[in-house]
Amino acid sequence: MTSTHAFWLAGRQATGDDTFDVTSPWDNRLVGTVAVPTDAQIEEAVAAAHAVRDEFAATPAHVRAAALDHVSRRLAERTEEIARLISAENGKPLKWARGEVGRAVSVFRFAAEEARRFNGGEAQRLDTDAGGTGRLALTRRFPRGTVLGIAPFNFPLNLCAHKIAPAIAAGAPIILKPAPATPLSGLVLGELLAETDLPAGSWSVLPVPNDRMPALVQDERLPVISFTGSDKVGYAIMDSVPRKHCTLELGGNGAAVVLADYASDQDLDWAATRIATFSNYQGGQSCISVQRVIADASVYDRLVPRIVAAVEAQTTGDPADDTTDVGPLVSEDAARRVEGWVDEAVRAGAQLLTGGKRDGASYAPTVLAEVPADSTLAQEEVFGPVLTLQRVDGEAAAFGTVNGSKYGLQAGVFTHDLQAAFRAHRALEVGGVIIGDVPSYRADQMPYGGVKQSGVGREGVRFAMEDYTYERVLVLTGLDL
Repeated sequence: MTSTHAFWLAGRQATGDDTFDVTSPWDNRLVGTVAVPTDAQIEEAVAAAHAVRDEFAATPAHVRAAALDHVSRRLAERTEEIARLISAENGKPLKWARGEVGRAVSVFRFAAEEARRFNGGEAQRLDTDAGGTGRLALTRRFPRGTVLGIAPFNFPLNLCAHKIAPAIAAGAPIILKPAPATPLSGLVLGELLAETDLPAGSWSVLPVPNDRMPALVQDERLPVISFTGSDKVGYAIMDSVPRKHCTLELGGNGAAVVLADYASDQDLDWAATRIATFSNYQGGQSCISVQRVIADASVYDRLVPRIVAAVEAQTTGDPADDTTDVGPLVSEDAARRVEGWVDEAVRAGAQLLTGGKRDGASYAPTVLAEVPADSTLAQEEVFGPVLTLQRVDGEAAAFGTVNGSKYGLQAGVFTHDLQAAFRAHRALEVGGVIIGDVPSYRADQMPYGGVKQSGVGREGVRFAMEDYTYERVLVLTGLDL
């Protein structure tokens, strides 16, 4: 019999009056039962975080760094166990789940490093004007207050890490709300944090149901909200709290551009392999998965069969099998939605080159061409293993097609031309341009986020720390500079 997983309330384990079950999207087996905090317990967590905020901000850097180092080490020690948990609750193939644990190990390590060097202070002499004679300004960063971190289901460990680790590194208390479909990985982070000496109240992990979140979002004692998820929900949160500091990492419909110079057989084989892999990894449930391929007409006809063959070579099936590349989506409802969008596009004239079939929560890796521009599939984020192909004439048309989306998270550009790479960096309205690869590449220490409806603010440990803090100036007077 599966025991109930407690949540983490101001650094200690607790259970509430209610529970909910977490089931595998692959076979619907019970993965775990999770306790739900009561309203009184949520209030206790918020009050504790608010009360400890000054103490935590003043905690020596070595204390925070040691705690982060500890979590990093413990994640590495428990890699296989945690990867299997991610795979069970999320449906992610084990090979990708192991990679996610490895990334979370790095996130906490990066945060420990940043905790040691962040906020060293910047001195600025003010005697550049006569009125500033004898004056020196020292600028340091201080936490805005407690962070409410709201994490999604698609990276149930690493995106929780991207909320928790920068907050602790910056000395900001955090209340983490993991996704209802995948709370177990976030609760593991609570286990590891409980092994540290961080002050009570500086962190909580609360699996709060979505319908009880509005009150938490509105609470004035939580001045910072870091949300990763859909643009609809993210902007609804931001609109509801216009005076709060919001970091929103929202959706995308990532484009991979293949320019005319990327034309050798080796080039096209590489591009096709990367595109096929990263249109389907995590079941396509990544906001930087490849959804659109925009290829120059001179290479399009040679590229398309390579992509189709590489997609058809993806191994689908049980996510617990080491050989599986593509597992189920997070739920059957998610798979039905993807099925509906693809069927709509085909009815409108899109050409189905492979895939297009659903089996429960699983959806076959799918490639379409000639997708009508006004179809849902062309305009929205599919968040499934679906890829569309488009032929264009020239670099300018390719970049214009990328920018025709309402999203702007990341784009990949396959080219060997350094000048074209810099033109892409200038022209593309996205948060990141990846040259020689798909848009799905992310290093967890780099600034990560988008423009347009892909969000505001940046993740990436140091950049999130900057979002969680503000500058405060100290002016010293009467100095002999």
